[in-house]
Amino acid sequence: MAAAVALADCNIPVSVFESAQQLGGRARGVSYNGTPLDNGQHLLLGCYVQTLHLIEKVGGNIEQDFLRLPLQLDLHGEFSLRAPHLPAPLHLLVALLTAQGLTIVERLNAARFMRALRRMKFSLPGDITVTELLAQHQQDKALAEKLWEPLCVAALNTPMHKASARIFVNVLRDALNRSRDDSDMLLPRINFTALFPQRAANYVEQRGGKVNIACGVEALKLSEDGIEISTAHGTEKFSHVVCAAPPAVAAKLLRPIPELEETVARIDSLEHQPIYTVYLQYPTHVTLPYPMLGLHRRHSQWLFDKGRIAGQHGLLAAVISAEGLHQELPQAELAQKVVAELREEFGIAEQPEWHKVIAEKRATFCCSPNLNRPLQLTPLPRLLLAGDYTAGDYPATLEGAVISGLKCADVISA
Repeated sequence: MAAAVALADCNIPVSVFESAQQLGGRARGVSYNGTPLDNGQHLLLGCYVQTLHLIEKVGGNIEQDFLRLPLQLDLHGEFSLRAPHLPAPLHLLVALLTAQGLTIVERLNAARFMRALRRMKFSLPGDITVTELLAQHQQDKALAEKLWEPLCVAALNTPMHKASARIFVNVLRDALNRSRDDSDMLLPRINFTALFPQRAANYVEQRGGKVNIACGVEALKLSEDGIEISTAHGTEKFSHVVCAAPPAVAAKLLRPIPELEETVARIDSLEHQPIYTVYLQYPTHVTLPYPMLGLHRRHSQWLFDKGRIAGQHGLLAAVISAEGLHQELPQAELAQKVVAELREEFGIAEQPEWHKVIAEKRATFCCSPNLNRPLQLTPLPRLLLAGDYTAGDYPATLEGAVISGLKCADVISA
């Protein structure tokens, strides 16, 4: 949808083919028991400049559509970091030096680590794991577990011992080292389909484009002057195609084309990581101390109070990122473990009226060191790739997906 909006802005007529019943892909709205949810609890950062710009371009209002929170990391009862209203990077320095739950030595070590990265201009000589990077900079186990590990898993959706230090440092650079607002956390008040892709579809159609829902592409065929797309409704021919399908689907579509053998091999080489979101509907008076907070060494990594965020009172969401023992549990048992954690941590004695576990088992690519991600440009000039898994500075994020789409649009419009 990012590519479609950018091309529509250039008066280039576009056709969008979406296989699902609604737009959004892995960031889409769903409904359960008449309650609007997302397929996972998503969060944007203030440094997601391109994503936020696009949302506004198609008619969104950032201040109305999101609850904006200054940088704050709370692991209930264990750790708390809050950034004051100071210019960057001073806000982060003060936040680190006043963090609760760390010793003075750990606070100073964390500040020294960020200072060292700044001196290196957030550029590493080679890619290693985040665990190795932290060891090089004397970040001890307690500091890593309370600060860097939650940030790494939340940003890269990859365990530290597998995660790319280079990509992690890119996230720290853009979120914590630029302007004060870049570190803000933006929690959506409306579902993700409504937040951007549906508005984008309206924007595209108003400019002569066409958006086809529940119309998946079944095959691509090259011709002398374009590419034919086959769907259940027939075949259409286009001058250019941006393949923005998930990696497995993209590989299936591209595999029959001999010129794309290396591109397909790069896609096939990607490992994947899951994200589980456990929604719990409690009585409307149940609430958490903050709109968002974390738990230390629990199944639930991050908790979101949808009442405080979106007026959905009593609705709580627990997010569990990356691989772990939770994958071996039946969903009903996982939900009950989250219920038990809420009771033990916050004294919530009531039982939820219902629960819904949404397991995205291939939510993101595993963001490991020196990953050979496929390029947006393929050996075929008329066929481009978009997606958060394509080459870029970011892990699998909304901003990474948007940037890839805009790159494709730039190539085509040029």
